[in-house]
Amino acid sequence: MSEPLPGQQRFVAPLDETPLRAIDAVDVDAVPESQWREAWKRLRKSPLFWLSAVIIVVLAVMVAFPTLFTSADPTQASLGNQFGPPSEGHPFGYNFQGADIWARTVYGARASVAVGLLATLVTVLIGTVTGAVAGFYGGPIDTILSRLSDIFFSIPVLLGSIVIISVINNIAPKRGFWFSVLVVVLALAIFAWPQITRQMRGAVLEVKNLEFVDAATAIGASKFTNLRRHIVPNSLSPVIVSATIMLGVFIVSESALSFLGIGLPQTIVSWGNDLSDAQTLVRSGQHLVVMWVPATALAVTVLGFVLLGEAVREALDPKAKK
Repeated sequence: MSEPLPGQQRFVAPLDETPLRAIDAVDVDAVPESQWREAWKRLRKSPLFWLSAVIIVVLAVMVAFPTLFTSADPTQASLGNQFGPPSEGHPFGYNFQGADIWARTVYGARASVAVGLLATLVTVLIGTVTGAVAGFYGGPIDTILSRLSDIFFSIPVLLGSIVIISVINNIAPKRGFWFSVLVVVLALAIFAWPQITRQMRGAVLEVKNLEFVDAATAIGASKFTNLRRHIVPNSLSPVIVSATIMLGVFIVSESALSFLGIGLPQTIVSWGNDLSDAQTLVRSGQHLVVMWVPATALAVTVLGFVLLGEAVREALDPKAKK
């Protein structure tokens, strides 16, 4: 064997100088942690999570206690204050109707967030049930649900929502706050659930053949018990990630529908309605603060939920970082 070239020599320290240490010791008596606890450990180390948490907590406080942020009445308007400058208690001035811009932005969060939360809950509920049933039972049930989801998936969410809300507007033009919110929620959920169905179906197809499901069956668990207690909880990771991002998308969708004059009625204070009222100012290029304040609130809110979805995705799937 030839001698190593200069610079290629290998030096090994004596064993007594580098004693073995129990750095990789495993506590065999420790209780194994669940997937969700491990995900939480990774999640709380993520800067994205804490940034999104701050945004969402501030938004939640604004929705629950708007009087902490403003003492003005968002529905009170006076033409004498039209496009008035900022003053004490009115940091962004007034809009073209003489209403406080900041107060309308604070109170407008309630309608927009309500639509986003309820639409996400309904969509996730429908998609989880249909996807789990289709993936677990297969056969004709899988075929029917898959083809049905393909039909709805082929229709753009915003376009389908415009059609449904327009029909309901013709039938019941005068609606209260919650009825108007529910109409927008159902219109969005009807065309959004196929995405969750596909994700849930794929996850169930992967999980239902794992060993712990066979072990549960061997000790007497029924098919429904397996589906409810073992398969669905271990298939929710992609659904949770999509739901967090979808919440921000639904808030934008509500604003887009209201901007087009189809979503929530003009009598309801929302970010979309304020943006719709400000569109004439964009053309003139004057008093753009009327548009920028609700638009910024909308953008920051969506950013918070998108960052949360990204942080949750990395926590539930560490391989995603690679």
